[in-house]
Amino acid sequence: MMIMPRENNVVALMFGILALSTLGFYLEASVAEAKNKAQCLPSSCGNIGNISFPFRLKDVDPPYCGDKRFELSCENNRTTLYLNNNSHKFYVLNISYGEACYYSSLQVIDANLDGNMCYFPLNPIQLPRYYLSDFNYITIVNCREPAVNSSIYIDASPCINFNSSSSSNSPKSYFYVLSSDSLVADINWDSCYVQVSYPATEFDTTGKTIVEICQQYLFMGFTFHTSEYGCGLHSLTWKQRIEIFFINLLMFFVYLWSNHRRTVIGSAIFLGAIIVGRTLLGFLCLFALCKRRLRQRHLSGDDTIEEFLQSQTNLMPIRYSYSQIKQMTKVFTSKLGQGGYGAVYKGKLRSGHPVAIKVLNMSKAKGQDFINEVATIGRIHHVNVVRLIGFCFDGSKQALVYEFMPNGSLDNLIFSNKEKSVQLSWKTMYDIAIGVARGIEYLHRGCDMQILHFDIKPHNILLDQNFVPKVSDFGLAKLFPVDDSIVSITAARGTMGYIAPELFYKNIGGISYKADVYSFGMMLMEIVGRRKNLNAFTEHSSKIYYPSWIYDRMNQGHNLELEVDTEAETRIVMKLLIVAFWCIQMKPMDRPSMGKVLEMLEAEVETLQMPSNPFLYPDEMSNDAND
Repeated sequence: MMIMPRENNVVALMFGILALSTLGFYLEASVAEAKNKAQCLPSSCGNIGNISFPFRLKDVDPPYCGDKRFELSCENNRTTLYLNNNSHKFYVLNISYGEACYYSSLQVIDANLDGNMCYFPLNPIQLPRYYLSDFNYITIVNCREPAVNSSIYIDASPCINFNSSSSSNSPKSYFYVLSSDSLVADINWDSCYVQVSYPATEFDTTGKTIVEICQQYLFMGFTFHTSEYGCGLHSLTWKQRIEIFFINLLMFFVYLWSNHRRTVIGSAIFLGAIIVGRTLLGFLCLFALCKRRLRQRHLSGDDTIEEFLQSQTNLMPIRYSYSQIKQMTKVFTSKLGQGGYGAVYKGKLRSGHPVAIKVLNMSKAKGQDFINEVATIGRIHHVNVVRLIGFCFDGSKQALVYEFMPNGSLDNLIFSNKEKSVQLSWKTMYDIAIGVARGIEYLHRGCDMQILHFDIKPHNILLDQNFVPKVSDFGLAKLFPVDDSIVSITAARGTMGYIAPELFYKNIGGISYKADVYSFGMMLMEIVGRRKNLNAFTEHSSKIYYPSWIYDRMNQGHNLELEVDTEAETRIVMKLLIVAFWCIQMKPMDRPSMGKVLEMLEAEVETLQMPSNPFLYPDEMSNDAND
């Protein structure tokens, strides 16, 4: 239909009314905002006299003034800010306001520092997500024994009142400030750990006494910024804005239909053609976008990982860039091995210490392996748990930096060709079993959270230069409260041959830390037999499933066919087998805890009792599966 000139004017009028309606909506909101601001005068407290939007003074400013997220208090004529659910108190030294009410800033000091020239906090600051940090950190190190390297540590114990509240039987702690030219990787992790990293304005600690550091720390404070939260129209809620807009829009279309029906119909056809053409173009663009997204679907976990990293305020590992990772590995020239979630390369820190760097394959891991590793071993340290030195999260590039284990994994020693591999003594194998048990016990009971590994096997046990074992690969690990005896797992996790039966057969019992005990028992069997538990290519059919065969041999007093030369070695083998049979009992309630496992391994073999047969027969197994 042709649109006549007069009708063109009507169409112009239509869009004009729509524009005026929208403009009127925003003018109405702007008038309300201006009225609000006119009633909100700056408030003051002590020497801070410019407290205004977005900040507000509690119990002084009207409820509609300022943003409640940035609420300050006035105590004893001093402007005060509370963080961490009102548990951490700061004094405000100065307030600055950015352009267009974006990125205002506060300069603050810890209230505990006020008047105390020698003080260091032991608890971290947890800033809300709408604050942007803009400061460096002072790192406080807690050691069990005095540190000897004065170039790395500055003694802070006189300024930390920690042991006074502890019992006389508690071990003494020695606190140090990490010097400004030192790295966290330089810390002696065998006796020390990071107590807290606390924000402070950057200054040089080299050559200064602890009191001088405290004084400078006190006087400078630190500054952080509010993030961009949006300005203008803040006096109206989004619900009110949407209601006003649609009421004006409805009135506009009622007017058009009543007075210019033919024009509306013609315009609708014209606009319909435009919409159809734009829709087709939109589908083409959407198809191209989806195709690009499919190529980059490994980036889908980026937001989850970044949110996780921002929520962790007490991580000990160092964050490296991808260029630093390439420099450490000399562009990935020395490959140590290949795992399910990526390749492992040998690298070297600037200090010269060797490291193992696992570069994650995001198409498989989707970020969860990265989060599990950093969330578990990123916050703990134990002699029998591999140490996570650092990590890289740089766009689509993700990597984990571990301490280097020169003797590789346990499976390379017990499953390799005997003529070509290192043959460890039974005493060394026993010490390895003890070390692994201690590492798992620490994961279960030694941390604030209970860490269940769910993938204990020889491949995940690494050996240092002295064959000290360290539990590694926490990609399947889960954290639970220590008090949780039964946990919820939606699907079986782990490696076939080591997975506890309750992860498949729910009627056997609930899932708990006993799943790791079962995996540890299956690993002990392989340490003793120096072979896989399940071997379909063995010469004798009765030895296909090794645990069942060896149990029958022991129970009947037959020769175990193991290479033992002395009575002491025989006692070690018997002890390892008895403990393994207890660990692999079919029902979780019949298995010992890892603490009890350690007691059994350290006891005399004569005091140990042989458990009942831990294996179900095929007909029993099928009946359980059908229940």
